[in-house]
Amino acid sequence: MNNTAETQRQLLDHDICVHIFTASAAMVGVCLTVIGIIKMVISLRHRDMLGEDLLAINAMAYLVACLMSYWALRTRSLGRNHRLERVADVLFLAALTLTAVNAAFITWAVSSVH
Repeated sequence: MNNTAETQRQLLDHDICVHIFTASAAMVGVCLTVIGIIKMVISLRHRDMLGEDLLAINAMAYLVACLMSYWALRTRSLGRNHRLERVADVLFLAALTLTAVNAAFITWAVSSVH
């Protein structure tokens, strides 16, 4: 691989890491907001939902992805940087998948409670 291609790859990796960092931090806030909304619905309906627990786990997964991407941005070791970026990438995609599962679960739970 020539030097120009390697430089472009490093810039692209850095760019992806920045996007994971910002999106993960935003998604922690989204999860916390939805937990608050669910808490209000639960208090009005006097029922408990597993969805808030799943969202708390989801928020933690986004937080870990955010911290891993931040660590990758701050590290000076290229090898460590790539490993941390991969971990952050996998965690972010897993958390994103869990978000979709949570949305389906919450939709089902809210629509089935009358």
